Amino acid sequence: MSRDRAAGRTIAFANGCFDLLHVGHVRYLQAAAKEADRLIVAVNDDPSTTLLKGPGRPIIAAADRAELVAGLRSVDYVTVFPDTNVERLLLLIKPDVHCKGTDYSIETVPERAVVRAYGGRIAIVGDAKSHSTRDLVARLQRE
Repeated sequence: MSRDRAAGRTIAFANGCFDLLHVGHVRYLQAAAKEADRLIVAVNDDPSTTLLKGPGRPIIAAADRAELVAGLRSVDYVTVFPDTNVERLLLLIKPDVHCKGTDYSIETVPERAVVRAYGGRIAIVGDAKSHSTRDLVARLQRE
């Protein structure tokens, strides 16, 4: 990222668990990528995913989830992180834009104060939250 910044490229940042990658994830990351020249995606590690999503999650290990996300054309960089929020990463990376999905509004983004403090902006991106890993798992359990 240092070379990208030195070349004047802007950085967008997105994060999530990305357990059972689905079309909602892909649309979120494609939209996030349009907000800047480069996109870095932070993937929750396994313990933080369990804390966020509950017992039995994640279904796919963090290294595999990161590899799947990295394989998407719109993604330039991927990192796995251990926290339940991305404040430490935002302070380290200071992306130009912090992208969150449509299940948030700018006022409900947990990290909004951190982003504003270093001069970044927040973008709400992706399609309506009509896809979820929870729904996929429930559907698989019924069948």
